[in-house]
Amino acid sequence: MHADLSRNTFRPERHYSAVLVQQGRVQLDADANEQTAIQLHQARTLAADLIGRHGGPAGATGFAIGLDSRSHDLDDLVIGGGRYYVDGILCDADRPAPGEAVDDHDGDGDGGRTDGPAQDAGRPQAPAHWTYWDQPDGHRDPEKPGDRLPTAFPYLAYLKVWERSVTAAEDPALREVALGSAMPDTAARVKVVWQVLALPGSHLDVAEGETDKDALRGAFHRWADEQSAPKSRMAARSRRPERADEDPCPVSPDARYRGPENQLYRVEIHEGGAAGEATFKWSRENGSVVLPVDGLDGTWAELASLGGDDKLGLGVGDWVELADTAHVSRGEPLPLLRVEEVDLPGRRVRLSREPEPGVGRRPDLHPYLRRWDHHEAPRRGRQGARGRLRNGAVPVGEGEWLPLEDGVEVYFRPGGTYRPGEHWLVPARTATGSVEWPVNAARRPLLREPDGIRVHYAPLAWVLGEGTLSDLRLSFGPLATAVPVAGEEELAAEAEAEAEARALAARDEAEAQAEEETPAEPDAGEPRT
Repeated sequence: MHADLSRNTFRPERHYSAVLVQQGRVQLDADANEQTAIQLHQARTLAADLIGRHGGPAGATGFAIGLDSRSHDLDDLVIGGGRYYVDGILCDADRPAPGEAVDDHDGDGDGGRTDGPAQDAGRPQAPAHWTYWDQPDGHRDPEKPGDRLPTAFPYLAYLKVWERSVTAAEDPALREVALGSAMPDTAARVKVVWQVLALPGSHLDVAEGETDKDALRGAFHRWADEQSAPKSRMAARSRRPERADEDPCPVSPDARYRGPENQLYRVEIHEGGAAGEATFKWSRENGSVVLPVDGLDGTWAELASLGGDDKLGLGVGDWVELADTAHVSRGEPLPLLRVEEVDLPGRRVRLSREPEPGVGRRPDLHPYLRRWDHHEAPRRGRQGARGRLRNGAVPVGEGEWLPLEDGVEVYFRPGGTYRPGEHWLVPARTATGSVEWPVNAARRPLLREPDGIRVHYAPLAWVLGEGTLSDLRLSFGPLATAVPVAGEEELAAEAEAEAEARALAARDEAEAQAEEETPAEPDAGEPRT
């Protein structure tokens, strides 16, 4: 998650069930975030154990797929409302109804009157369901052939689900305006992103003409497992740089991490592929330095702010990524841009090239610049990764330690395949002069899978042709049921037991009464009369 965090301490293999806050201690963001992660992990694991890989509640099962070929230019899919769970993650397909506006008339005697049926008769009705082309996080582009639905049948409509972070740069409603514009934003959010996409039938290992639903689901699950399985590993370490004795920074002479501050390094894959194709970018602030864009004019970008200070702002030579909500949802990497000039009075920066068309030009998609901290050459005397960049990012080199800065190094395992957005988090601490990374008994760094992104999939429908499809969704009923009514045998047994109980009670009562009526025998020493 791109957020201003100290570190991520949640480790499911440790089996912690709660975070206990102790009195008189410093409160850290990592503790509160771990508690949230623990609860979320428990809830989703329970849901997945009960529901399975995917399923929806009976009577409200969402994401029913319908074909819509009313347009002669583009085919479309109708996405039914309701709820659906994918690996325990709740996905809601209900389309919110538009709000009801109040007329703002002064002095006409109708103040406060809302529009009625007569006023709404001439207005177009809001659609009741999402479609393939207007789904909230799909951002499909009809001009891109790859975004269009397949013209060859059959194909499989499926659900793709993952999570991403959202800050006030993307959702201004998260900012508390009462704190003032000089204050930073507060907490970020994590959003569930779902997309309905289409997979050609040729990509699945199924026999031609296969219509068995279980066979189709099994083939899709094999494809999904292949897509979501991590195929890259990375390790990190800190190593005392050469010529560290000449470093004027006031750090311990023996420190391997030479940075002046605690940092959370984020190493993120930019372009995917094998080692010869993949690139990565890194940030010492977990990619959290984000500056909203107010407008673009050629290579100039007008910003809402240039950052709070030099540490969280922009400088000449910085590499930035122009993004917006649509770009992030699509997950397609674009060339990074270098800051060539900073206009402080005008709150503008000049970029090395004009941004790609269609990105950052719609205010409703909340465009922003995200700063990354890698450079082609060392900056300000700090030991950094060297080498030629490709589209503004660092080429992935496998089987060797790659320096980032201040003694922090990363290692990519040979033979990996990399996906855009995969990332690793590396906390670096001045107190220890090292990075926090798991090691073995010999203190050697361990290779780890990416910390994210985790992508989940579920099949929805097997589209056989125009107007013909097979529903592949699953549903489940409520666990709670009515108290069962006893059958005749249970009632007879219960009556027999009650009769035996009454008989025993009557016998006991008769014996007790007989004992009371029997006269007591006189004592042996008492004379008879």
